Amino acid sequence: MQCWMNGSYTAAQDLRISPFDHGFLYGLGFFETFRTYEGQVFEWNAHMERLQQALSQYRIHFTYPENVLLEIVQQLNEQAGGQDGYFRLNVSAGEHNIGLQPTEYAQPNVIIFRKELQDTPRGTEKTAQWLTTPRNSPEQGLRVKSHHYGNNVLGRFELPSLAQQEGFFLTETGYVAEGVTSNVFWVKNDILYTPSLETGILPGVIRAWVIKKAVALGIEVREGFYTKEDLRQSTECFITNSVQELVPIINLENQQLLGNKGPVYSCLHDAFVQEVEQG
Repeated sequence: MQCWMNGSYTAAQDLRISPFDHGFLYGLGFFETFRTYEGQVFEWNAHMERLQQALSQYRIHFTYPENVLLEIVQQLNEQAGGQDGYFRLNVSAGEHNIGLQPTEYAQPNVIIFRKELQDTPRGTEKTAQWLTTPRNSPEQGLRVKSHHYGNNVLGRFELPSLAQQEGFFLTETGYVAEGVTSNVFWVKNDILYTPSLETGILPGVIRAWVIKKAVALGIEVREGFYTKEDLRQSTECFITNSVQELVPIINLENQQLLGNKGPVYSCLHDAFVQEVEQG
């Protein structure tokens, strides 16, 4: 795996981070995951806006222009034979002494990782289950994509494999939240439902795209606080993230769903594929 760190291309096994990096000591780091389509990052501006908001909130400077980052992404693809890839752009606070002395972080460590995309056909169905681990509350008003990933790891431990399954978190008060690595949607009576951001879920980039596209296609969308019982009454369910796109759920424990044959899912999935393939 070829990567880029702080201005230099390097092999993954040669990457080095100081144990004094506050991303390690205090979990003070943020990241975005995305993939390319014919060399282009889908919804790049949305990814950068989410990242910049988190960095600004925690006073982490970010000195690399967006056009430079995009050139690095393209170069990493070229080094892999010109194939599209799966990327993680990671920004950690940088090296400082132990203790919370800094009032800002002017020299973060910036890494772009690239790995191969999984060869999974679009529309491949997954099963899902309810997690016993509750979704933790975000440390600030809106959840950010940070190094504080322990809650997700505990949820993942409940699943044999994330390749074939997804686990659904409930909040501590019993409302449907999100998946271990995804946002959740379901359909009842042709209405598309998804948990509100006020439940403490991550404001997913593809989640936002789905909501906007559904409205444009005349599909009614409702965001709110929903229980297990609300989802049990659904006929369709799918999950979203920037690497796996829109993934249909065929079974939620003992509840059979329409999977990739769901009409609302199919409509949105087709619209997504059309948009990313047209560039």
